[in-house]
This record gives sequence, C-alpha cells and structure tokens, in this order.
Amino acid sequence: MNTALIDSFGREINYARLSVTDRCDFRCVYCMAEKMTFLPKKDVLSLEELYQTAVALIASGITKIRLTGGEPLIRNDIMWLIKKISQLKGLEELTLTTNGSQLVKYAEQLRACGIKRINISIDTLDAEKFQSITRTGKLQPVLDGIDAAIDAGFESIKLNSVILKNRNDDEIISLIKFAKKRSIDIAFIEEMPLGDIIEHDRLLAFCSSEEIRQIIEQEFSLTPSDKKTNGPARYFSLANSYSKIGFISPHSHNFCGDCNRIRITVEGQLLLCLGNEHAVDLRALLRQQHYDPSQLIQAIQNSMKIKPERHYFNLAEQPQIVRFMNATGG
Repeated sequence: MNTALIDSFGREINYARLSVTDRCDFRCVYCMAEKMTFLPKKDVLSLEELYQTAVALIASGITKIRLTGGEPLIRNDIMWLIKKISQLKGLEELTLTTNGSQLVKYAEQLRACGIKRINISIDTLDAEKFQSITRTGKLQPVLDGIDAAIDAGFESIKLNSVILKNRNDDEIISLIKFAKKRSIDIAFIEEMPLGDIIEHDRLLAFCSSEEIRQIIEQEFSLTPSDKKTNGPARYFSLANSYSKIGFISPHSHNFCGDCNRIRITVEGQLLLCLGNEHAVDLRALLRQQHYDPSQLIQAIQNSMKIKPERHYFNLAEQPQIVRFMNATGG
C-alpha cells in the first residue's frame, strides 16, 4: 500500500510526469533547437524500465501519472506501456500530453485504455504560422486529431497554447472561439526559459498571463472557476460556455507554493523542480545487476529531502537550465 510523499516544505507530492521519449515529430521554436541531437537508444529507459518506474512511483505515494515527451505517441509500442500502467492498482489517474499529430491513429485506443483526460498542444490555427512555429509540423493532422479525441469521448480535453508576442498573440481570441465551439478547455502558457535558443529573443517575445487576460476580456467575460487539475493552471469560466480558460504563469504568478509534482526524464533522471537541476539518477538503480524494486522506491522517497522550495526564472539572463523542454519532459 502506498504512503504519502511529503517534501521538506510540507507539500504532498502525488503527481508525476513520466517522459517516454525525448524525440518529437515537431521542432517547436520554444521547445528545442532546429537541429537536435537526441539521446542514443542505450541512454533511454526501455518500456519495461518505464513500467518499473511507474510501479515504484505508485508504491512511493504517487497517485496520478501524466505521460509526456517529446511526443509520447511516436514511441514504438507505446500502447503496450499505456495498457500496462493503466492497470496498476493505486493509480487514480493516467493522463497524456500530446502534440496531436498521432491522435487520429491512437485516440480510440487511448480512451479504451482508461485515459480520461488528454492535453493537446496547439499554438495557432494558421497553417503557415503553424509550420513556422513547429518547423516540421502540418496543421491539418492536428485539427483532425483534436476532432478524433472529441469523438473518442474523453471526459476532458484541454488545448495548451504557448503565446509569443508578434508571433501568435493575435490569435488568442480565435483559439478561444475554436475551443468554445467544441466545448473543450484551453490554457495559455508563458514561455519557459529552458535551453539556449537563438530563434527568438525570449524577453522580447514574452507575453504575460495578465496581458493575455486583458486581450481576452476585450471580448469575453471571465469568472474565477473552482476547476482544479493536477497541474499549475488557474482556471476561469467563460459566460455561456462549457469551456474553461486556464493560465499557466511560471514567471508572473509563481505556482511553486502548492507544487504537487515531480518529473522523470526518459533517461531516468528524477527532476524535483522544473527550474532547478536537483535530480536523482533512477536509471542506475533500474540497471543494477540485481535490480531491487525497494531501492528504487527508497530513492524516490528520499528525494523529497532535496526538492527545492521554488524556481527562479529570469528572462533577461542566459538560461540557467541548459536542458530543453523536450528533455525535461512535458
């Protein structure tokens, strides 16, 4: 039976983001470099190792797991892993973040596995702009994927949009109307300063949640909502709509005070904070000659001692975190 994970600041940690790959079929400008060098296969956790990690997480007190990437649905035999994890006792919820490119193929299978909630990243509804932001992506398969997810009957679908000034900030209203028409939620995200990029100046491109909200309120009335999810989004209701609008604000509205999460990278690093390098190497334990599950569980429990209180992002400085978001894991 699992026990609660409590960090040194009294926060209960019950949510883990488990990255299944650092690879992606897109190269989004805020997430990675255009010419990426991905991890060699030997450094990446096998599907069985990812499964054993999920088992240990649940035994340590984690009750909710989100599968992330890169793009999780391009990992070979990913449905095997999803089915296995979904059957674990003690897991209250298994969710997924995806760029939507593979949802036409996988939406019904994901729903059949018991995944009830899914997040889909989409930053623009303009095909040319979509290709510019993703570098390698096509818009239509993602739009078709969103419709496939709706048809599959997920209990909750949320769109995630990273907003950049002079890039897609003119589409905030259009994105809301798109979500509203489909009765799904949408969250607007401030760009995370992870990895050293040259494609744009993060300080100049930064669009705060407050600026986004001011744009929205020119056309829509927002009312604070009591909607709660595992993540850090603050939600608002739209008048005459089932859709909720979320704001994820790592810069302007630090959400660390009620942090309930940890991340596992695909190379088996347990990251204690999005914006710090505090980590524990779980891969070494998974690959011991005589693997002992209890040691993995103990390492996860002990990691609470080094979980930091908060992150400190500064857009005016060189990024302190050199790993890109695809390596961090969703």
